[in-house]
Amino acid sequence: MREPQTMARVQDQCGALPPCLEEVWSRFAMVREGRSAPLSARQGRRDHWVLHALGIGLEPFYAWFGREGGGTYAAFERWVAERAGLPSADTVARLDAAMNEGPLPPATRDALAAVDRMEPVLSARDLAFWEEHGYVVLHDAVPAEDAAAVAAEIWRVLGADPGDPATWYPPNEHGIMVQLFHHAALERNRRSRRIHKAFAQLWGTADLWSTTDRVGFNAPETATHPFRGPHLHWDVSLQTPVPMGTQGILYLTDTQAEQGAFTLVPGFHRRLESWLAGLPGGPSSARQQDLTLLGATPLAGRAGDLIIWHHALPHGSRPNRADRPRLVQYLNMFPAHAPLQENWI
Repeated sequence: MREPQTMARVQDQCGALPPCLEEVWSRFAMVREGRSAPLSARQGRRDHWVLHALGIGLEPFYAWFGREGGGTYAAFERWVAERAGLPSADTVARLDAAMNEGPLPPATRDALAAVDRMEPVLSARDLAFWEEHGYVVLHDAVPAEDAAAVAAEIWRVLGADPGDPATWYPPNEHGIMVQLFHHAALERNRRSRRIHKAFAQLWGTADLWSTTDRVGFNAPETATHPFRGPHLHWDVSLQTPVPMGTQGILYLTDTQAEQGAFTLVPGFHRRLESWLAGLPGGPSSARQQDLTLLGATPLAGRAGDLIIWHHALPHGSRPNRADRPRLVQYLNMFPAHAPLQENWI
């Protein structure tokens, strides 16, 4: 488990960050300064993998450049150690082995074998539903207290009071997204073995990495605080065939369908290719279409439910027309060398 470090320990332990992180930092710095062409999709994905694996996350990394401008890598190292904490030696060893296609370190091998030995958390019926509809719900993905711990931290970060609706609308340029990435409660859910097993069943391997993503707070819509999205969209290239890929959202509180629930178009992964081929403007016009006409479905759920969906499904949120906010944590797991399309459509 990573823990934030004091400045004295940071100065002593920055060497615990692997060399591959400096390579990621240098590549982005050169692109940002116009000294290098944009990264290929494959290199970009590899760099994103490193940032997730080390518990940094994508948006915090890019935001650091926005704040620090031409800051040095040494300053970035200190920021990582203070904000995200230093990765464990096991994580660094596993990352190094994966990047060099070497054997798994013993600790990693044992941990993944333990996930393999677990009883399935998704039934045969769940897996058939996944194939047909492109999503699945894992009930009780985390204990109630772990969901509640993240919810409590969201309220704290926002400075909002669950009992006072007047406090539910603090200024937030990120809409329903809350820029909370690094906290022990978030990390505990990311390391849930039950969640790991669900993703392992879908991917066919336990050798997966967790994303370091943020949380969400979708308050009831009002005349002065209208819903700002995200509406239905994709986060993946629509170059066909769209390869296997997952995304996930964890409900932290009980959520009704009209409570700004997560929304998707069931089964669209099976008809995406024919739909793209039939667009008058061609596949490149797909993101300009009215995706609500495809038959979007809001998914209600209980606190602790995890929704995993195939990334070929249009998905998003919706206006909250209930009387309580929707609180969620975004998380996903993926293999290091997942397939991807180089061209973005």
